[in-house]
Amino acid sequence: MKMSRLVAFSSSLLLGTVLALTGAGAAQAKESAAVDYVALGDSYSSGVGAGSYDSASGDCKRSTRAYPALWKAANNPASFAFTACSGARTTDVTAGQLGPLNSGTDLVSISIGGNDAGFADVMTTCVLQSEATCLNRIATARAYVDSTLPGKLDAVYSAISAKAPSAHVVVLGYPRFYKLGGSCIAGLSEAERSAINGASDYLNAATAKRAADHGFTFGDVSSTFTGHEICSGSAWLHSVNWLNIGESYHPTAAGQSGGYLPVLNAKD
Repeated sequence: MKMSRLVAFSSSLLLGTVLALTGAGAAQAKESAAVDYVALGDSYSSGVGAGSYDSASGDCKRSTRAYPALWKAANNPASFAFTACSGARTTDVTAGQLGPLNSGTDLVSISIGGNDAGFADVMTTCVLQSEATCLNRIATARAYVDSTLPGKLDAVYSAISAKAPSAHVVVLGYPRFYKLGGSCIAGLSEAERSAINGASDYLNAATAKRAADHGFTFGDVSSTFTGHEICSGSAWLHSVNWLNIGESYHPTAAGQSGGYLPVLNAKD
């Protein structure tokens, strides 16, 4: 009798466990499928440098290998809107990217601020001009991050919250570009590389602060890109590409899948 009761109890427990597990799996799948995801931002979100661009996106160069498209392929959300665009500044996001946002939006990702701070001009200056001119241009960019960028980020983040008040918003940062003491034997000086890395950290810190103040989650990609910077021997970032200058200093497809996607997965 005791044995029968034990068997019956064990069978009941096993059945309950199976039902719980399968139920949880179904609920998890349902939850994933129910997510409405909108991907905003600049070229680091659109996927410039990763190739495989959607011709319909034109100059925005949205890539099927960009982290938002990879997240969508892996998670099968209920809806997916990809409005990130190469060259976008904060005002471009508020003026032209927020259309898909609404009260039902569950997840938003965005990288923005680098173009406002003059990233492209910084890199052009450092590649083509003297070390002193490069360092001065970086100092100007850092001053902009102090004086002007926070207000511009506030405007974007407030606009996102107004249109999608229930959304979980993940703000992705930018990688450090160079491995110091690495394998590069030509190009920028070590002082220039160090200053550029420092400027990236400075921009990320300012962005993280504004994101936190709006209740958003900041995703720091510097750790996932560690060991894969330019001069590392295993770079996930393009160096200067004179044949396709627009891809210079942007993540490769491996940078999108190995550098950005895991950070979004950890924060979503």
